[in-house]
Amino acid sequence: MDEESPVGRFPAENDAGEAVRGVEGMSPERMIFGDRAPLASEFAERLLTDGVQRGLIGPREGDRLWERHIYNSAVLRELLPREATVVDVGSGAGLPGIPLAIARPDLTVTLLEPMARRVAWLEELSDDLGLSVTVVRGRAEEKPIRARLHDQDFVVARAVSSLERLAEWCLPLLRPGGLLLAQKGASASEELERDRAAIARRGGVSAEVRHCGADVLETPANVVVVRRSDAAPSRSAGSGRRARGAGTRRPDKRPNRKER
Repeated sequence: MDEESPVGRFPAENDAGEAVRGVEGMSPERMIFGDRAPLASEFAERLLTDGVQRGLIGPREGDRLWERHIYNSAVLRELLPREATVVDVGSGAGLPGIPLAIARPDLTVTLLEPMARRVAWLEELSDDLGLSVTVVRGRAEEKPIRARLHDQDFVVARAVSSLERLAEWCLPLLRPGGLLLAQKGASASEELERDRAAIARRGGVSAEVRHCGADVLETPANVVVVRRSDAAPSRSAGSGRRARGAGTRRPDKRPNRKER
């Protein structure tokens, strides 16, 4: 591709900020989550119980929960530099935002979800796991949400909509040069070529497909990476880093910030 790649590969990190590489004999859970693996296990258990009962995940997903959902979400950490701000659009059951927050506590993570029952579950789950995340009810395309969640470093989306729609909804949440990470299936490349012109019209440049988790997943995660044009005007010119998120980040093991 002639365009410059929108993102370099950042080393996967554990909760101590140390680079993680494949270690023979080490489980994927330990490789991805390090000492925070018990939190990932608790999240999985909640998905299989409360998540199924509340209709957040299908009852047949149990056998492939880790590989298809939890690991597949967490490996996005490879594309995220330390202390980045991240909004998970259409978070639903907390994917990919919760696994990312577990694997990378240095990140400032906001879970954006429009449905009240899912918001309630995300708030409850985040509190129970002691995660420092912010839960916000709303949609990315709403003006009040864009005003509150502007200038993010990254927006992540998993099984939300087409790339054309995601570009329309999500690019305005990013700072100039920020990245949209859209998780897609096996047809990611075809979808990107189909929607490339529409993405460009909405200010997306240097779009490409990246593959994450090759060291831990049998089938790496397909991620379409789109950079917001540097020429795109910031919605908060001159604002500091703390203006990027919906609230002030707090240490783990304290209640999460709940905003609606």
